[in-house]
Amino acid sequence: MASIKNRRADERPREKLQAKGAEALGDLELLMAIIGSGNAQADVTKISKNLLKLLKQYGHDIPPKLLYDTVGIGAAKATEVLAAFELSKRYLADPGRPIIDSSEKAVEQLEDIRDKKQEYFVCLTLDGANRLIAKRIITIGTLTSSLVHPREVFADAITDRAASIIVAHNHPSGNLEPSQADKDVTKRLREAATLLGVTLLDHVVVTKTSHVVVS
Repeated sequence: MASIKNRRADERPREKLQAKGAEALGDLELLMAIIGSGNAQADVTKISKNLLKLLKQYGHDIPPKLLYDTVGIGAAKATEVLAAFELSKRYLADPGRPIIDSSEKAVEQLEDIRDKKQEYFVCLTLDGANRLIAKRIITIGTLTSSLVHPREVFADAITDRAASIIVAHNHPSGNLEPSQADKDVTKRLREAATLLGVTLLDHVVVTKTSHVVVS
């Protein structure tokens, strides 16, 4: 491919994007538009070709170290690329992974425990864009601080590399009022979350017809 400097102005990636729209650019040209220019180590075409190889191999999840180690990219440009990839992941979300940014949306994931005869304690793990990673049953039985241990709640969250979690359980009695045990569990999990760097967004209690957030 010819050097970008030798291209006609209207065929350079950024100018072409402005004139014809992003859909008119190939993958390499899109990367060149993001990178913008090269440096003494490598020109923009070479840098973009190297990035394209990584993109084809790893998709959005290019290991940051590989990106920082790419010849010619530099730390500042690498962070811009990582930020662009993360935004694309967040706003082109898999429809099978709903965004849960409120207790109401969390409750939509809890229909299966509303009418259980025993208490089911579940954990929703979320990524940095509040997209659901996984929903798991942690325990079944009367809720106590000894039954719901932080290690059981956070083990999978750490494996998922979750940014945050929402925990929830049902009240088979139909009484929506959080018990002292509910409050104790919430306090204990918040303390553990602070230590582990995983945000506990909410602890939701559901009945057949309603829900409340434990404060």
